[in-house]
Amino acid sequence: MLTIGRSKAGGRAPRVSRRSFLGGAAAATGAIVIGFRLDPKGPSYAAGGPDLPAVKAMPNAFVRIASDDTVTVICKHLDMGQGNTTGLATILADELDADWATIRTEFAPADATLYNNTLMGPVQGTGGSTAIANSWFQLRKAGAAAREMLVAAAAYQWKVSVSEITVETGVVRHAASNREARFGALAASAATLPVPQEPRLKQPGEWRLIGQRVPRLDSVAKTDGSAVYSLDIRRPGQVTAVVAHPPRFGATVKSVDDKAARAVKGVLDVVTIPTGVAVIAKDTWTAMKGRDALAVTWDDAGAEARSSDAILAEYRETAKRPGLVASERGDPEAGIKGAAKVLEAEFSFPYLAHAAMEPLNATIERASDGTYDVYAGCQLQTVEQAVIAAILGVTTDKVRLHTLWAGGSFGRRATPGADYLAEAASIVKATGAKAPIHLVWTREDDMTGGYYRPTVFHKLRAGLDAKGAITGWQHVMVGKSIMIGSPFEAMIVKNGIDGTTVEGASDTPYALPAYRFEVHNAREGVPVLWWRSVGHTHTAQVMEVFIDEIAHAANVDPLAYRLALLNQAPRLSAALKLAAEKANWAERTREKGHGLGVSAHESFGSYVAMVADVSVQEASVKVNRIVAAVDVGIAVNPDIISAQVEGAVGFALSSVLRNRITLKDGVVQERNFDSYEPTRMSEMPVVEVHIVPSQAAPTGIGEPGVPVLAPAISNAIFAATGQRLRSLPLDLASLRGV
Repeated sequence: MLTIGRSKAGGRAPRVSRRSFLGGAAAATGAIVIGFRLDPKGPSYAAGGPDLPAVKAMPNAFVRIASDDTVTVICKHLDMGQGNTTGLATILADELDADWATIRTEFAPADATLYNNTLMGPVQGTGGSTAIANSWFQLRKAGAAAREMLVAAAAYQWKVSVSEITVETGVVRHAASNREARFGALAASAATLPVPQEPRLKQPGEWRLIGQRVPRLDSVAKTDGSAVYSLDIRRPGQVTAVVAHPPRFGATVKSVDDKAARAVKGVLDVVTIPTGVAVIAKDTWTAMKGRDALAVTWDDAGAEARSSDAILAEYRETAKRPGLVASERGDPEAGIKGAAKVLEAEFSFPYLAHAAMEPLNATIERASDGTYDVYAGCQLQTVEQAVIAAILGVTTDKVRLHTLWAGGSFGRRATPGADYLAEAASIVKATGAKAPIHLVWTREDDMTGGYYRPTVFHKLRAGLDAKGAITGWQHVMVGKSIMIGSPFEAMIVKNGIDGTTVEGASDTPYALPAYRFEVHNAREGVPVLWWRSVGHTHTAQVMEVFIDEIAHAANVDPLAYRLALLNQAPRLSAALKLAAEKANWAERTREKGHGLGVSAHESFGSYVAMVADVSVQEASVKVNRIVAAVDVGIAVNPDIISAQVEGAVGFALSSVLRNRITLKDGVVQERNFDSYEPTRMSEMPVVEVHIVPSQAAPTGIGEPGVPVLAPAISNAIFAATGQRLRSLPLDLASLRGV
């Protein structure tokens, strides 16, 4: 429900803070603030109504309207480049009938009681492509309530009925008396009104911004350099810290000789912290030179010292044993035993780095009153605030998070233990908080210091009858759980099975009559984390390539075979049909060296299908064109949806063609973009995105474009060459002679 508060008016709307919502002087100033908290009841204000009451300011604001007509939407989610600030603002602005030119956004303070992610429980955070989905009705209601309050304020001032007033593009009008007022002129009066309990929400036909390609709000600032990222923060007296981490995961500091490091001009201090040895200096370059001069002896007694090949070999052996049953129906063993044809396949997947363009960094500053200000691209504010507070020995209300733009994340900033922020807090504690500490991870730190998408192994068997129908499907997977041992284990892990490990396979939409999916939780010492689309990064490849293989074994068109198995999945079927239609699947040519491949997958409540057009010559694969069809419910901003699918293709393509993180005796070998090469502009295919019309509530698109790319390309390579490449990255060297 809704409450009302007020913040300072005049000029550019100030940054929202918890303090400004708590009454006092703020209650006597002029901007309108709307949020969800109470159900204050009050009369309907029209001509001749009672005096406007004074209403106490309350927290949990989502919109602030200032006297200069600016409308500031408070975003509880981090924007890592996916454009959710524009999407969230669009939802609220449409119900408010605001002028898009007046819309501003700012990130909310850390307070889970006010800004929790409703799909994550009592946690404020961004992930799982939930930003739009969990804010849809919340922000519509906030915008609609603010609109009704502005109308009520105008009706009172003009002594007319609210039913005679219209609102359009930030202007409130009474046509009969030829009077009008912009939002800013009414904000102070509206802020004194009770908030409507159940404001009227628009019908889809009334939307003016939702569903349209409105311009992104962050484009100009990110183009002219005025957007502030955490790497841009410069606090008075700020110093920089870099950390020497152990080469092997699980190793600890045995001894340190820091004499040479301290002798580097500009180095201010050297401290040992739980994760390594930190060098503090006047600037980043000096800190890096000081770190290079350190002589650290590491204790590898508890470290992971195996190579990637050894870990994968262990996985293969583990897969021979029965695992935990994640999904089961029918008797697949009997179905396979009596089958006319049996297919078997293995898939392996390497560790993957997130490799966001802005490396990890954060600044922590102690204020004179003993509180702390934290500046970072905060993705899991509730966890981050609690971890920092615990390390610094204060309560969470003494830690203020200032969430800033983030230059990518792909899951890396959302660690259950708030790793890099914990490291910054540990340095602040070790140095006595004498100066603001800006912790900077270099690209090499980020690439070699974890966390990674888990390495995974899948083994499958399926039986087909004489007509090509599936009679049984057995599936075993081995991989390290992300959630086991984390604060989220109790919420996500059930009967030993991590839902993020098995998603996309244990809940397959294909109507398989007999299916058994087993999982083994590996225990190696490499730290793992969700990577853009999490478990779907590997399960989609496995399911979609194996289904394709089965279709060819059955001598049935792969598209038709899928559709026959998706009779209980109408939304995924519709996306698949649209992608095939737009790619001219029915008219595809079958020439050597050129092929089309198809895939379809549901993730995070969204449905995506892709058709890949590839050319193969020798060991070279050129992805020419990707045709995608997506069903994300109501398309809040089609341009951002298209951009996210295009971005997913660009992000995932390098992991399909070449990228992997490898260990040699426990040491990560890839250190920078020379050995972990992002997708190049010259490699980027033409990407066409088609949106399935829908009236369902919106879902997410930040991640769902990733899982379908690899299997579409894999299947297209098979169509072009007759050779089946299953594991990622694809073994292109095996294509020589094509």
